[in-house]
Amino acid sequence: MAKKISVKARAAARKQRDKWKNKTWYTIRAPRTPWDFKKIGETLGESDEHILGRVYEMTQQEFNGDFTKMHVILRFRVHECVGQDALTTFIGHHHQTDHIRRQIRRYRGKVDDVVDVVSTDGYLVRLKPLIITQKRVQTSVKQAMRAKAREMIIAFSSKSTYAKIQTQILDGTLEEEIRKAVKPIYPVKSVAIRKSQLLQAGVVAGNGKTLDEIHSEEARSEAEIKAKKAAALASAMEDEEDVSTPSIIDAAEAMEPASEKAPAEKAPAKKAPAEEATPSADYDSMKVAELKELLKAAGKPVSGKKADLIARLNE
Repeated sequence: MAKKISVKARAAARKQRDKWKNKTWYTIRAPRTPWDFKKIGETLGESDEHILGRVYEMTQQEFNGDFTKMHVILRFRVHECVGQDALTTFIGHHHQTDHIRRQIRRYRGKVDDVVDVVSTDGYLVRLKPLIITQKRVQTSVKQAMRAKAREMIIAFSSKSTYAKIQTQILDGTLEEEIRKAVKPIYPVKSVAIRKSQLLQAGVVAGNGKTLDEIHSEEARSEAEIKAKKAAALASAMEDEEDVSTPSIIDAAEAMEPASEKAPAEKAPAKKAPAEEATPSADYDSMKVAELKELLKAAGKPVSGKKADLIARLNE
């Protein structure tokens, strides 16, 4: 029985296909413009569908042999396969974190920013410049340097294609232009485009808004609506307080038990007999008509002489 199982297992192993034999090597090539389909690496894949969308990273030293750029990481995404060639699009770069940390010191100033630009051929790119000053600077100086660098980047990008932006970022030309622009404001230690990112393609700057602009407007409108609702709620609460303030005493009186109210209301009635029971000398000074009015109020007869009237009042 054991011999039969081993034979079946070997037969199944022969029929099983080796996945590695089905995979082929694809040559990863840089974009045609401006890199002329330069070969930058290789990757394995079973078919074109498995290759599309892959992101390939490499250092700039490996890309063009520049030893001073070994801390710069380039990123390419495969968008098309032609035979065994995987064609890519440059989707951005970034500096390694440890390199950026070495540039920043306690006695230096750091000026960074995030700038979204649109090239002439419709590529929306996000650039993040970093300026390191020789000494610490005030916030107002940082704002002036940031505004000047932003103005220069936007002006340059609005007149350049995406390919030109790539080359001038990687060869340091754009960084040098930023240095020249901000140097009159304050001495600069170093300038770098620490990160770039391709956000969207096919953008026409004059005929519509970018996706990020739409998102920012939606967030702004939601914030305004929330602020209006909060203001309306606060005003409504203030109006209720103004209306309820004068009636606080009335509300307190309404909350008192009926047993506590009764004595206060009946107090004047109890005092009336006491007031009526005044000494006879007071009645003697009154006229007969006044005495009769008092008797009428007391519900007693009003006939008789003045002495009789006074006697009835003293009863």
